[in-house]
Amino acid sequence: MPLASAEVKRYDLKGKVISVDRANKKAKIDHENIPGFMEAMTMDFPIHEDWIWDDLQPGSEIRAELVVDNSAKDPYYLEKIGIVALPNPNQPPVPVNEKFAQIGKDVPEFALTNQDGKRFTLKDYRGKALAITFIYRECPLPEYCIKMSSNFSDLASDIAVNEEFQDKMRLLSISFDPARDTPEKLKQYGLGYLGNDGKTDFTVWQLAVGSDKEVRSIADFFGLQYEIDPNEKTQINHSLVTAVIAPDGKVTKIMKGNEWKPDDLMRELKAALN
Repeated sequence: MPLASAEVKRYDLKGKVISVDRANKKAKIDHENIPGFMEAMTMDFPIHEDWIWDDLQPGSEIRAELVVDNSAKDPYYLEKIGIVALPNPNQPPVPVNEKFAQIGKDVPEFALTNQDGKRFTLKDYRGKALAITFIYRECPLPEYCIKMSSNFSDLASDIAVNEEFQDKMRLLSISFDPARDTPEKLKQYGLGYLGNDGKTDFTVWQLAVGSDKEVRSIADFFGLQYEIDPNEKTQINHSLVTAVIAPDGKVTKIMKGNEWKPDDLMRELKAALN
């Protein structure tokens, strides 16, 4: 492993999981070329995040951040891992965890507070196709929360001017950082994406937060994993999940990772209406 200096360096990594060693917290990854650092190869990487071992399995495609730090116990390791594709469908299926969202399953009732400080419930979305994703406002990674919010705001703008769907589709971003993401801050965050021109509103796209207990209950249902980064307390390590809910409150689609585009989500919302 070519380590140039004691300075901490970070690189984007994309690859496929070959094997998992949960006991030693390592995974063998067949990764793509890392520009400016190393060629594509297969090697073992330490992973410090505990939550990932419930989801990581051979055949999964991942994106992660490779941290190179000569001063650390592990001079290199992966963090900020996102599973962007599930294993080969020919492989044995993963046992179903009944507490997680499944296609056709009713979403449990929940209550949150939106960017205007108003409480609302899932029932307020009945009769409309709804997409839910999870973010936190201070996420620094362009391919994670920033991309999710860009996709949602772009789609919200399209829906708002679409006479056929403007009253039939809604988007909801739920923050999993209630300690810092107050309604007021979420509103400013949302306006940063939608544009603060006096005409912007949150009719189509809402941002919301609740207590840690409330948010974790919703996140658990949809299979979202998140935890405070032990090395950087201002950051949260998390997976990516976007769900589509039909007008009757049933799950119609679970989109893991960040490979989808606004057009893909629009297609799933249309399907949910039907």
